[in-house]
Amino acid sequence: MRLPTPPFDATPLLRAWAARRLARLRALDPAATQAAGLRRLLRRAARTRFGQAHGFDAIGRATDDDALVAAYRARVPLRRYEDFWRDWWQPAYPALRDATWPGTVPYLALSSGTTSGTTKYIPVSRAMVRSNRGAALDVLCWHLAANPRARPLGGLSFLLGGSTALEAPAPGVLQGDLSGIAAREVPAWARPWSFPPADLALIADWDRKLAALADAVPADRVAILSGTPSWLLMLFEQLERRHGRPALPRLELLIHGGVAWAPYRDRLAPFLPPGCATREVYPASEGFLAIADRGEGEGMRLVLDRGLFLEFVPVEELDSPAPTRHWAATLETGTEYAVVVSSCAGLWSYLVGDTVRFVERNPPRLLVTGRTAWYLSAFGEHLSGEEIERAILAACARHGVDAAEYTAGPVFGALRGHHLVLLEPTAPADPALAAPLAAALDASLSALNDDYAAHRQGGQLDAPALRLLRPGAFAGWMRSQGKLGGQHKVPRVLADPERFAALASWMEGPGA
Repeated sequence: MRLPTPPFDATPLLRAWAARRLARLRALDPAATQAAGLRRLLRRAARTRFGQAHGFDAIGRATDDDALVAAYRARVPLRRYEDFWRDWWQPAYPALRDATWPGTVPYLALSSGTTSGTTKYIPVSRAMVRSNRGAALDVLCWHLAANPRARPLGGLSFLLGGSTALEAPAPGVLQGDLSGIAAREVPAWARPWSFPPADLALIADWDRKLAALADAVPADRVAILSGTPSWLLMLFEQLERRHGRPALPRLELLIHGGVAWAPYRDRLAPFLPPGCATREVYPASEGFLAIADRGEGEGMRLVLDRGLFLEFVPVEELDSPAPTRHWAATLETGTEYAVVVSSCAGLWSYLVGDTVRFVERNPPRLLVTGRTAWYLSAFGEHLSGEEIERAILAACARHGVDAAEYTAGPVFGALRGHHLVLLEPTAPADPALAAPLAAALDASLSALNDDYAAHRQGGQLDAPALRLLRPGAFAGWMRSQGKLGGQHKVPRVLADPERFAALASWMEGPGA
């Protein structure tokens, strides 16, 4: 196996390009940039079946930006994944040609956790590949802006992602993990600066891949490491066994995203060498949405000019007949919004499922606050509320327990975590049933959700625990919160670890 070796420090070339790019980014007018981007998207997709059905040509003739956005909203309603899959993608799957984006879409990013099944298929066009690649370069621009003496291309860039061994459901179409698609699409000029090499990137078995990466990585050459915090913890654990601490002494930038950073910050810090910067990003299968351009907790800057038109709907209006749709010209700080994307991969007024809150308007900077539905994804497992409910009910049915109420949430350990289910049966149950119920829950979740199964098999996520409560326990807790009766409901999922820990603690206290 031949490991990549940077032929020279390419940082001076990056720095020259970044100076021009940063000047452009700082000069962008958010509303004008987004409106111009929407016009380009409409023009590109006007001849698709979706574009003809929704009058893209007529929308594009609007005379000013506000009229353009208003016309677009009038003709293109909000849609969820299930709507697109049923009406536009499933009939043409796996070769999505001229359906919602011109030409044949070469990639489908697989993502688990929707109510329509265990897997959803998100189109990734060539234009989207370029968009994601450009946004990744923008991350390095902001790193250089904050660290003028940095040398990120003086060493290797290590992408910890999924396997590049993608499936081929049709000629010219590949499907698989988005990070695997990204690794496959690394341009030829960048490969000498990229790790892992192709033979390691192809490994699908996570345990074997981590071990192989830890054995093979030239630890003193890695300058950039990117991945999901939960997976990064496992990697560092392996690296430390082989190389000591700090395992990557040359590391100067850790790029993270995909799950909440706060629970992992302190656990990852001891593995990082002095001076290593961290930078949060907001990538999704639907597009690269935002990049931290300042310090931690100060919000991520919207990616405005990379082929995405972004809208934001107040969460409380999602189920209303005509929800308000904000964009760069009208968004407000402090409001919790659901994210809506129209993209260069053929997503149109598409509800991503994430919720955000803006901390600044110009430029727009946001914090990711959660999901529009009850989801557990503290460790990257992407469990939907429906999947959790189905698994709990199946476990209860198997052991003859009737569930009255329950709440599920995350528990973080030193390196790994697990889920805890607080289960209130309709009648007192034998405490000895808690262990077999938890085992049945684990099996059901693995069968229902591919991401959960992968995390469990890979050892990143410990087995769930289950605590049997006395009948009436949740009513007592709701009463203590002043939320008993009326429209108040027991939360089926509490993804916030602090809120969930408070609930679990209350259930152990005298008030329970």
